[in-house]
Amino acid sequence: MDQDEILLDAEERMEKAVEVFHGQLQGLRTGRATPGLVDSIRVEYYGSQTPIKQLASITVPEPQQIAIRPFDASSISAISKAIQASDVGLAPNSDGRIIRLNIPPLSTERRRQLVSRVKEFAEEARISIRNIRRDGNKHADQAEKDKLMTEDIRDTTKDKVQELTKKYEGRVNEQATTKEKEVMEE
Repeated sequence: MDQDEILLDAEERMEKAVEVFHGQLQGLRTGRATPGLVDSIRVEYYGSQTPIKQLASITVPEPQQIAIRPFDASSISAISKAIQASDVGLAPNSDGRIIRLNIPPLSTERRRQLVSRVKEFAEEARISIRNIRRDGNKHADQAEKDKLMTEDIRDTTKDKVQELTKKYEGRVNEQATTKEKEVMEE
């Protein structure tokens, strides 16, 4: 691999690590209704596990409520069962056409648990980014051994990989801080 390939590969993988982290944050309940709370729930629909967002439109009519309107009215019971079986901890209320999820306010203890969860997710993302840095550095060392790049280019490549690492770790830290503040708001 040459310098450009190493840097491009590292950047793409770091971007994906940040995207995964962002998706994990979306699924955390903050006391405020967001479609992200139920997006990842899978529903048993005609024999296959289907994401809820493919079966229904998910809206937030009020700050403390999520409305799920199935495209097919016959899927409403399957969606209700999937929500009850999931770990979101919300009870679905159905009127036959729409499922409503009321989001209760979070206790202080629950808020602290969520903040620690955010920190765990952030640390996992940072570890992924550091592993990608390690791989990039290994590729640079290998390319220098294979005489595909000089020692100076190898060092420059490692420096650039380190810059990418700092950039993406910064993005993870930024998102984690924002989510922590959001969770702790009353």
